[in-house]
Amino acid sequence: MKKDKRFRQGIFTPINSQKYIGRGNPIYRSGWELKFFRWADINENILAWGSENIIIPYTNPLTGRVHRYFVDNFIVFKDKDGNTNKFLIEIKPSKQTQRPVKTKYKKQKTIIYEQRMYVQNTAKWEAAKKWATKKGYKFLIITEKELNIDGNRKKRYK
Repeated sequence: MKKDKRFRQGIFTPINSQKYIGRGNPIYRSGWELKFFRWADINENILAWGSENIIIPYTNPLTGRVHRYFVDNFIVFKDKDGNTNKFLIEIKPSKQTQRPVKTKYKKQKTIIYEQRMYVQNTAKWEAAKKWATKKGYKFLIITEKELNIDGNRKKRYK
């Protein structure tokens, strides 16, 4: 696994490995994913969970080509009434879930990159919503707000 030193990355070892669905141990690509993995692993209402093992084809509107979208996570969750619910979950910074805003301090190159990523992510999410509806899942995008993390705070991990 190639690491990006700007993010907390590694291999997660589940405590409740019988709940984890996937080959080997899951790889977290950010501290936010690690927090989610820990929550899914110890939450008694999570019956099963997995990471990057649901692949959904989508058409990139910028190129017109079909690509594969590896959804961050899925969970099978038992609610308070005992009903089983299935969710596809994407973990993203809240900034990336909204249309990019042009400011006088951003370079043109940055603005173009943010716009391209937003268009591409929106296409992925639309494909995921359609797939989820067909297969009996719900699609959620979770941000630092739902994970109770201050997205503006820079945190050093040791």
